[in-house]
Amino acid sequence: MDYFPIFLDLKNKSCLVVGGGAVAERKIALLLKSGADVILIAPDLSHDLTTWRDMGRLTHLKREFQDGDLSGHHLAIAATNNAAINRRVAEIADEMHIPVNVVDQPALCSFIVPSIIDRSPVVAAISTSGASPVLARLIRSRLESLIPAGYGRLANLCNRFRQRVKDTFAEPADRRIFWDRVLQGGVAERVFSGHDKEADQLMEKALRTTGLSDEMGEVYLVGAGPGDPDLLTFRALRLMQQADVVVYDRLVAKAILDMTRHNAEHIYVGKERDKHAMRQEEINQLLAKLAKQGKRVLRLKGGDPFIFGRGGEEIDTLAEEGVPFQVIPGITAAAGCASYSGIPLTHRDYAQAVTFVTGHLKDGTMNLNWEMLAQPNQTTVFYMGLVGLPVICRELQNHGVPDDMPIALIQQGTTHKQRVFTGTLRNILDIVEKERPKPPTLIIVGRVVELQEKLAWYEAPPDSEQGATSPVDF
Repeated sequence: MDYFPIFLDLKNKSCLVVGGGAVAERKIALLLKSGADVILIAPDLSHDLTTWRDMGRLTHLKREFQDGDLSGHHLAIAATNNAAINRRVAEIADEMHIPVNVVDQPALCSFIVPSIIDRSPVVAAISTSGASPVLARLIRSRLESLIPAGYGRLANLCNRFRQRVKDTFAEPADRRIFWDRVLQGGVAERVFSGHDKEADQLMEKALRTTGLSDEMGEVYLVGAGPGDPDLLTFRALRLMQQADVVVYDRLVAKAILDMTRHNAEHIYVGKERDKHAMRQEEINQLLAKLAKQGKRVLRLKGGDPFIFGRGGEEIDTLAEEGVPFQVIPGITAAAGCASYSGIPLTHRDYAQAVTFVTGHLKDGTMNLNWEMLAQPNQTTVFYMGLVGLPVICRELQNHGVPDDMPIALIQQGTTHKQRVFTGTLRNILDIVEKERPKPPTLIIVGRVVELQEKLAWYEAPPDSEQGATSPVDF
């Protein structure tokens, strides 16, 4: 180990920075965040440093560094573009036993500034001992996804209850077990989802019963996005890997299901046209039942659960049953498929509005506000509209949309099976008859489709299972 890792308490302690440019600015920002009193020596200052000085956040001495300037300081940073000055600061600091950092010159440093993940009071620091700051930043970016922003609030909860836990559990081993259950269970999840009051209540209950109650679990209503696993949110991935039961829909890609906890129970509740594995009311009750058994239930839906996903109905039942839940949005199919196809849903020259509608047929009819959908300068996206495509084309034209209006069909967007078929309201049915697009297929109508050929950027990788879904006749 080349460096001894240490965290310094610099609150209200004088720290000297020599240099007034962008490099000094980055270091000063960290010092100010740590509560340090910053003394800055430089003939000239950057714009932000000037602003901070004028706000009274730091003290500025407008001159060059002098040998006596280090006296009385707890820490020093040399960040000038003059190698001789930087070296002199390091030499004097070393003589006075003051920790010193010379930016980008590890050989002159008695300490180095790591790459930081700040979830105060939780702080993680990554260092390569000065070998590669870029590598340290890359490692930090990967760790960022594993450490939710709520960890700071969770640490504050631990601090509030620390003494009471110590008083309740005399043995250190028992305290360790208790905290393990707290930090990986319902208390932590309530903090992460913003329900701090509920987390405190659950902690109070756990301490009264000298343990955590298993009477109630929680439901995670998670949007799995349009198919590409890389489009999952950090929170979605974390919850997917800790759920006890996974209740999933037809449009959830296998690659995404494979990212759930390997020993979790999987329950398929998908719906196909004229074929439902489970009625919606039964799904609602199933989620509540599983949570009441103390299980962490992942309700995994394709796209976003609140856009044609009936997620609102499910959490309505959970609320009535008193079951804790949290909702994690996903990228809806319209946004994902349009982006991967090179079709902007809005564009100043083509469309100033976008409308999402369901094209799913019920009793052979499509009861939509066709007059509204036929308005100019807008984009209309039809979910589940492949079977009803003849009706869509006919009704839009009947309500005044010209037959040369561009239309795109996006097959299994964002996945390796993505294909994009473009045409007009006049000829798209002939294209479908010839190409036979495979479901699920999203439909986009509007002048923005004209940009598809020019802006297309995504090429589906060959022989990949990423985002693969089972074809269903939609």
